[in-house]
Amino acid sequence: MSWTTPSDIVRQLGKLWDKGTILAALAADTELFPRRMSLKMPTSTEMAERFGEVRAWISRLDGEAKQYRLVWRDIRHRTLGENTVPAEIWVDSLDDCLALVGRHREAKQFASVVALTRQRYPQLLAWLIKRPLHGLALADDWSQLLDIVSWLECHPRPRIYLRQVDIPGVHSKFIESHRGVLAELFDLALPAAAIDNSGRGITSFCRRYGFRGKPERVRFRLLDPSFPLLPKAVDQDITVTAYTFARLKLPVERVYITENEINFLAFPEVARSMVIFGAGYGFGIFTGAAWLHTCTVHYWGDIDTHGFAILDQLRSLLPATHSFLMDRETLLAHQAHWGEEPQQNRGELTRLTTMEQLVYDDLRFDRLAVRLRLEQERIGFQWVETMVHHQG
Repeated sequence: MSWTTPSDIVRQLGKLWDKGTILAALAADTELFPRRMSLKMPTSTEMAERFGEVRAWISRLDGEAKQYRLVWRDIRHRTLGENTVPAEIWVDSLDDCLALVGRHREAKQFASVVALTRQRYPQLLAWLIKRPLHGLALADDWSQLLDIVSWLECHPRPRIYLRQVDIPGVHSKFIESHRGVLAELFDLALPAAAIDNSGRGITSFCRRYGFRGKPERVRFRLLDPSFPLLPKAVDQDITVTAYTFARLKLPVERVYITENEINFLAFPEVARSMVIFGAGYGFGIFTGAAWLHTCTVHYWGDIDTHGFAILDQLRSLLPATHSFLMDRETLLAHQAHWGEEPQQNRGELTRLTTMEQLVYDDLRFDRLAVRLRLEQERIGFQWVETMVHHQG
């Protein structure tokens, strides 16, 4: 039977709840009820052929009509005569709706969130209207979130670490774990002068709202034992902030960047050179290091589509960068170690050399194998040493 049942009415209301429509109306102080529900009733033919089932359907629908209301209509059937059947179904109040879907407790909880917001930050009601279910999920934490909004409003662009924020009852880890929602609330509640629009996304949360972020770090090794930065007896494996790295003054003429830590640690000695443990797509750490432009820079990434995409991006900052061990000769010499790239980058890259472009096209168009990749750590170390010393 496809006619509307009491369970169908509950399902219709449940969809309104699941979409957040009911809670959004609470936040917006608008009325959803009385609300006419969708009703599928028997056709004239069904009434004649299945009259017993129709009577049972009417009886059930009427018998369970406690939180919904039936509107009846008299119809005249050529064989059955005059009968009264349900023509409309209405849910008259929010209270009736909540009883049907079993959501009284959640609605009461959300109403408390709305009341608190209306009292303290009415401009945030727009967020609750847009994200009512998220607001409900945060009900237990909502007061703390508003406390954080209030604190930042009183201390705009504070230039301290999140760990230093001192709000009674609010731990800094709470702020860190709720950066996504706080960013949306800050954008609605704070004046434009308190927001740096150049910072977008969770990773730029601190910059956007004037907190101090964790300093970016650069890890490097000096490859020339005759120019140690630390005492000769210790490994020249050094990590500094990007700010410090930008201000180094080293007797370095050649810089290698590799994405694999073991390759970084095992890289052979090279006169007046250093190796940097790579940054993936995050080359912003090199932005302030003007001295890199005076060096010959070599990038060593995987021979796969993303490896060439990273190389292409690095050249937007250091245009003279050379690729290292990302050539066809190296690829073909290590066929026994070919693997498969999980997800390829097939976009156009504009900063590759002619030879690099040929290899990149072979990879993205699957000319040699499907989703081919050669990970840099699979290249024989003797091959690495030979190519390093071949550069002179």
